[in-house]
Amino acid sequence: MAHEPHKYEYRVHSNTAAAKIVRMVGPDKRVLELGPGPGAITRLLHENGCQVTALEVDPTAIEIVSQYCDRVVSCDLNAPDWPNSLADRGRFDAIVAGDVLEHLYDPWATLGKLPSLLDDDGCIILSLPHIGHIGAISSLLNGDFEYQPWGLLDKTHIRFFGVNSIQRLLEGGDLKIIDADFVVKAPEQTEFAKSWRRLTNEMQALLSATPFGTIYQVVVKAVPRDAFGQPLQLADLAVPPPPATSWQSRLRNYLLSFLSLESRTRLARAYRSVFPWR
Repeated sequence: MAHEPHKYEYRVHSNTAAAKIVRMVGPDKRVLELGPGPGAITRLLHENGCQVTALEVDPTAIEIVSQYCDRVVSCDLNAPDWPNSLADRGRFDAIVAGDVLEHLYDPWATLGKLPSLLDDDGCIILSLPHIGHIGAISSLLNGDFEYQPWGLLDKTHIRFFGVNSIQRLLEGGDLKIIDADFVVKAPEQTEFAKSWRRLTNEMQALLSATPFGTIYQVVVKAVPRDAFGQPLQLADLAVPPPPATSWQSRLRNYLLSFLSLESRTRLARAYRSVFPWR
């Protein structure tokens, strides 16, 4: 699995996939986490009383995330025999893969191996970036599809998913979605702000009318098809409006959009080193 050390060591608030995943898992669960990186989700699961077994390929991330886990296994999810590394671990109440499947060569095969690792009442909780966001579409309309250090066009993404293809991904693995949530962002709140401004007002209005255009990430809770629970269709769910931002945040995002993503990442890291409590 392609990776870059620490790049997903982000802070957690309510409009993030991490917060939504932890809510769906619940407290005091036995959890298998795939590709935890440095542990942004793992830490919250640990604080919520969960016992976490993690599968991670990056040695540096393993060292960091180990403090939140009962066990960390060095494992490449692209290897077809990766479940063998869990032969002595029993089954799990929940399997978590936060923004992981898009980095794999064959996410369909990986997903197909997960139900056998679940307890009888277990569930699978995934988050996936949504390539149908109108910010990403604005890049295409501007004749660009430039891979970036992070975000929807992360240069380590191998697969891309829309709302309907996420539905097919789960159903193709003999699973059904029983809970779902969306991380929603206006294009001005994303890494595509500069590209969005290049569109005409008419084009912006047309794109803004698309039903799923502000979905940045999709978070789903799925169970085997024959398990208890009413199946959901993602395309039938209402999409909430993007969270409101203050004028200070809008001004900050506007100014930051003129910087490269590499520069923005360096600034964010420098800020956190000076103000670690913020």
